[in-house]
Amino acid sequence: MDMTLILDFKCSGGLELLCNSVKIHNVSIDPENGVGKFIMKDLLSWVRSNLIKERPEMFMKGDTVRPGVLVLVNDCDWELSGQLDTTLEEKDVVVFISTLHGG
Repeated sequence: MDMTLILDFKCSGGLELLCNSVKIHNVSIDPENGVGKFIMKDLLSWVRSNLIKERPEMFMKGDTVRPGVLVLVNDCDWELSGQLDTTLEEKDVVVFISTLHGG
């Protein structure tokens, strides 16, 4: 059985600069745990390893997003769906928006 998960990953508010200035990524991910359940914590690890080209500390702090990064899963704030434990499914749309800007 194919466990590949296809979803859209979007960055804005300056975060796209960390991913070669690409705002929208359609990604195919093979869950490493082999059971098919893929959570936000898994996605963040995958993004750090596969999409972030420079300065990962501007996107992540530890195993989560850094303060000031708004995360939406299918237009819903991830704080309402379990944050790192939010289960992702086929064709979900995950958006990361930096709310911090220099002055």
